[in-house]
Amino acid sequence: MPHTAAPTVSWSVAPDRRPGTPLVVALHGRGADETSFAQLAPRLPAEASVAFVRAPLAEGGGYAWFANRGIGRPLPDSIAATADWLFDWLDTEAAGHASVSLLGFSGGMAMAGGLLLARPERFAAAVLLSGTLPWDAGLPEERGRLTGVPVFWGRDAADQVIPADLVARTGAWLREASGAHLEERLYPGLGHGIAVPELTDASAFLCRAWADGA
Repeated sequence: MPHTAAPTVSWSVAPDRRPGTPLVVALHGRGADETSFAQLAPRLPAEASVAFVRAPLAEGGGYAWFANRGIGRPLPDSIAATADWLFDWLDTEAAGHASVSLLGFSGGMAMAGGLLLARPERFAAAVLLSGTLPWDAGLPEERGRLTGVPVFWGRDAADQVIPADLVARTGAWLREASGAHLEERLYPGLGHGIAVPELTDASAFLCRAWADGA
């Protein structure tokens, strides 16, 4: 079913500081919310306006982006409904910003990946952390789909949460078929989480991507 209420968003900066800045749309993990994810704001580029968006589906004391058939496996109709909802919001919210980039963790990585696959031309860059792309969810995944898009993929190779087959498929496609300008980083010992060094690397990556696209 379509989502009708406007997204709940926690912003990194006040409204009067947003015009002309790069917009980063930050998507939290499954079962979390926008307030927990907003704690990352001090580690992200100071020149950006970061929108920490709450997922639309209540789940486990937090929220989820889509219904699924197992970890990392979205139901096509559900992820499509959330993508439409987020794009409708972006149609208004992106106005006045220099560019739009994505940041997604875990379930938020699958959602960010869904947005990226659906409309890659909308985004200046994407930071994908500790997750998988949304395979077999009705989204385009042809060779060269992300040609020219800067993509940062950070994870721990020993992450036990995301199914290994999905991680392997994501890696193979990003490296060999996507056409993205891929920066892949491994963080041993991270597990299924986000670490300061990873955010430092991701922030530097975004700044480079924005400078290159200026």
